Amino acid sequence: MVSKSVKPSKTKAADARAERLKAALRANLQRRKAQARTRGAEQSAADTQTKNES
Repeated sequence: MVSKSVKPSKTKAADARAERLKAALRANLQRRKAQARTRGAEQSAADTQTKNES
């Protein structure tokens, strides 16, 4: 039986692509978390200000 092997260049290309995608997803997640923290802080400040005005 003859086994098919994947060419090394395709494997390296797939690994490189996977690493780029992983890095992009990680950066996107960090950016979204930072945005959520900022929105949460703004919301908390607005809530505090509203309570103080009452």
